[in-house]
Amino acid sequence: MRLGGPARYVYEIEKPEEIPDAYGFAKTYNLPVFVLGGGANTIGHDEGFNGVIIINRMRGITDVTWMGDDSGRGPQNVLQSKNFGEGKESAGPIQIKVMGGEPWDNVCEYAASKGLSGIEGLSKIPGLAGAAPVQNIGAYGQEITDTLTEIDVYDSETNSFRTLSNEDLQFSYRKSILNTTAKNRYFVISITLTLQPGQMPRPFYDSIEKYVSEHNVTDFSPANIRKIISEIRASKIPDPREKASAGSFFKNIYLSEPDAETAKEKGYPVYKGKNGYSINSGWLIEQAGFKGELLHGIRVNEKASLILINESATSYNDLAKARDEIIAKVYDKFGYWLEQEPVEITNENFKR
Repeated sequence: MRLGGPARYVYEIEKPEEIPDAYGFAKTYNLPVFVLGGGANTIGHDEGFNGVIIINRMRGITDVTWMGDDSGRGPQNVLQSKNFGEGKESAGPIQIKVMGGEPWDNVCEYAASKGLSGIEGLSKIPGLAGAAPVQNIGAYGQEITDTLTEIDVYDSETNSFRTLSNEDLQFSYRKSILNTTAKNRYFVISITLTLQPGQMPRPFYDSIEKYVSEHNVTDFSPANIRKIISEIRASKIPDPREKASAGSFFKNIYLSEPDAETAKEKGYPVYKGKNGYSINSGWLIEQAGFKGELLHGIRVNEKASLILINESATSYNDLAKARDEIIAKVYDKFGYWLEQEPVEITNENFKR
């Protein structure tokens, strides 16, 4: 959002053995630690951060193995020469290991180019791979929990390297232990994904189905679904490198089944997905009259009202006032409290 003050210290990690030194430095000087990825989903406060920000600069997609090999030869390095998306090969799941500092969209591009399905719906989400499991990123009917097998981490409480499984992370909608019960405890070194040769199952997410119908698309390979999603996102979501934005600023509203039925009776568009019933918060914001509005220097995106763009705000307070006005009016009109999605770097609530 191009807001916030400076950090007292920034420590960039280029290899795992440097991680204990970073935490040791913070402990020596009794300073709080904040692990920062690409910053796409993070907001700073004006006073800055009186601690140590640790940034993951470890890159690479490695240890590619075919998990479905039944020849008795065990896992093999296979992706360098095969594309499994065109029916040319018969194979089981493919497992890839990605360093936490790798840009997330590079991972989606790599998988799609090899004909592997499971994360093509997450294409063009900004940020780093290590941040993907933190808030269980999701889009277009897919979430990272669907494919993530395990993560390698540094545990700052026990000063040890560990591996956490999918089950350990306790994923739910935009949540894991990494941003709730174990917030600030783990530094994500790498993530391991298990992907499937083939295609995303239909029916697709509504906006993909609409695009497919309008453009008479018959190619549903991971590479083409990625292309479609890239075009859809580009048409309504500004590039954060060009316009100051944190992407979707509010989480969608999830409802119990009775509340969902009540919402339907009121004419609200209720979507049923694997996480239950939900209402798109962008629709609520638009219906509350904020579409395209400028509030305290913050613009509500004309094409996707979930997106807030910093056009002329100069302080965190400007953003907070715009956010709170939107939340209050949506609640007054619909009775739903919007929850902010981006995390904030503050000097409070950090374990030293």
